[in-house]
Amino acid sequence: MNEFQTFDLAELDTRTAHGLLLGSVSPRPIALVSTVDAQGRPNLAPFSYFNVFSTRPPLCIFSPNRRGSDGSTKHTHDNVLAVPQVVIHLVDYASVHATSLASCDFAEGVDEFAKAGFTAVPSSKVAPPRALECPVALECEVREVVSLGTQSGAGNLVMCEVVQMHIATKVLNEKGLPDPALLDLVGRCGGNTYVRASGEALFEIRKPLGEIGMGFDALPADIRKSAILTGNQLAQLAGADGMPDETQVNEHKLVELADIFIELEGQGAALEEALHRRAAGQIDAGQVAEAWMTLRSFNHG
Repeated sequence: MNEFQTFDLAELDTRTAHGLLLGSVSPRPIALVSTVDAQGRPNLAPFSYFNVFSTRPPLCIFSPNRRGSDGSTKHTHDNVLAVPQVVIHLVDYASVHATSLASCDFAEGVDEFAKAGFTAVPSSKVAPPRALECPVALECEVREVVSLGTQSGAGNLVMCEVVQMHIATKVLNEKGLPDPALLDLVGRCGGNTYVRASGEALFEIRKPLGEIGMGFDALPADIRKSAILTGNQLAQLAGADGMPDETQVNEHKLVELADIFIELEGQGAALEEALHRRAAGQIDAGQVAEAWMTLRSFNHG
């Protein structure tokens, strides 16, 4: 079980609270946001206070917090009040260092596209340009800006309705949807740490949407209290809609488990451990139904 250290954020300075929050709530997707000021000058800056919140309407929110040093607002915040349009880019591994460079606190009016090496191209429906190097660009109309305070570190929620999407064809799968492995996006963690969503970092979980799982509380006690099976493995068993019937268990025992039962005959504890280890491997291989039959065979016959 976990042991905890408790923090009252109201008693902490902004820097410490910031480090605890962002180090804990991670990884976070990064919005590389382009805006223009009242004179039409472009600005480009990344924000990890960001996500998508609605499909109809298609709504994203990001937050350019007030500066921790003096509580002043950032150029992006000032720009969206002057020209309420943005382009939100998703950041891939190939553009992460340029994105970090764009986070420099350049003087007002400085073009971060040029400073960070991004290629600015015209957008279709909004004034701010988009960055050609990013695999996904969301052209947005700003619906509302909600100020959360005037103190240092206070957020400003910029609610953006997506009116046009640009997705690089090289990252689309055969169904025309973005492929996570091809996107190769990065996320922000605490401090200077990032995470890359590719390779072994990507995995799939079957969502129990079409059927209702039996639930953790329905697992037999000998399985629920297993010293071998992890919480993740038990949860996958609990996601099944029911346990195998006697015929299935008997056939599995005779065909797949005969060697184990013969080798460990009369050794109850060792047999149970061996079956639980086999079931753990089956679950990790995506064979949840087979794992159920392996586990139930211990008390069968």
